[in-house]
Formats: sequence, structure tokens, C-alpha cells
Amino acid sequence: MLKQQEDIKLLKETLTFWNQLTDIQQKMLIESAVSSSYPKGKILHSADYECIGTLIVKSGSLRVYILSEDGREITLYRINDGEICVLSASCVLQSITFDVYIDVVSDCELIQLCSKTFSAIIEGNIYAEAFTYKLTTERFSDVMWAMQQILFMSFDKRLAIFLLDEAASLHSDEIRLTHEQIARLMGSAREVVTRMLKYFSSEGYVELSRGTVRITDKNRLKALV
Repeated sequence: MLKQQEDIKLLKETLTFWNQLTDIQQKMLIESAVSSSYPKGKILHSADYECIGTLIVKSGSLRVYILSEDGREITLYRINDGEICVLSASCVLQSITFDVYIDVVSDCELIQLCSKTFSAIIEGNIYAEAFTYKLTTERFSDVMWAMQQILFMSFDKRLAIFLLDEAASLHSDEIRLTHEQIARLMGSAREVVTRMLKYFSSEGYVELSRGTVRITDKNRLKALV
């Protein structure tokens, strides 16, 4: 049960259908929701895990991805402060028939909504149902963008977009990720990432050091996109 007023306030602000819920439904959500913390690198959800329900990110970042048959990770999208993850509640959304994986990119504070309670509210409240499927549709757009990059975009553009997005998310031009981590996040091979980063470095777009990529010429990097 949520006890902190700031958690209840975030719940009300994030679930835009809150005022269309009955008093009983509002009480159900508050009483079944829990606040939790997870460290960087923690796997929250996979094909082998039980449904963890809908997640609201208070702080930190999550990554939603799929796995290919050969074990290659393909990042679909990231979830940051104040955003909701509905694909973690695939047990609630019967139209989701594929397995997604979710791990913690940076230390997270979350509000977890009980899947059983959330499912009951969706079934009994058309506003909650519309909200959930609208959010799912928006995330599907993110998935299509990820697929478009992988299938139709050259790797230099993909890497430039990745670095710029990371810098914007971190509010810093210094990205503390190894080549292996970047490759995993992008669904590529480490050798490919290393080769392209060395090219970016030779062109003056970035500076490379152990476990860190620092953007030195953001305008020229944007020009690649």
C-alpha cells in the first residue's frame, strides 16, 4: 500500500483517468500499489518471470527489449522518470503475445501496480481501458522506430542517434558505457561498435577512454542523422 503522499500524488498525475474512477476503484489502486527500489543491472521481467504488473518510474531508467533466437538483445525503447511501462503487465493485456524483457539501466524507484487489481479496473472502467491501449499504441510506435533503424538505417546513423539520445537523457556529453554495453543496448556486435566509435574519434566527433565516450562535436554528430 502506498503511504507517502508524493507517491499517491504521482499515481494520480500519471493515471490521467483517475478522476473517472469510482472511490472504490481509487482505493483499490492505492492499497494494491507498492513503492520499490531496484539497482542498476537488475532484470525486472523476462519470459520466465511472473507478471510484475504496470510500472510507474519515479526516478531512474528502464530498458525494454526482445531477444533473438541467437540471444541478441534488441532494445525497443527506454522508460524514464514519470513514465509508465505497460508491457510489463502482458498478463493483463491479452493482445500482447510476444515476450519482452525489462532491466534497470540506472538505479530506479518505482511504483508497481498490482496486475490483478489493474486488470479488474480496466475491465470495469472504459477510461482506464482506453488509457492503457492508447499507451500501448504509443509504445508500439517506439517499437516500429527501433525496427526501422535496425532494418533500414546505416550503422553510423544508428550510433549517432544512440549517443545523442543518451547524452540528452543523461544531460551530459560524457556517456559512461563500455563498447560491449553499447553493443548490447543497440542489438549489435561489440566489434562493429568499436570500429565505428574509432571512426567517430578519428573524425573528431567523440573522445574515447576506458568505459567512457565523450561527445566533442555534437553538431557534426547531428549532421550524420
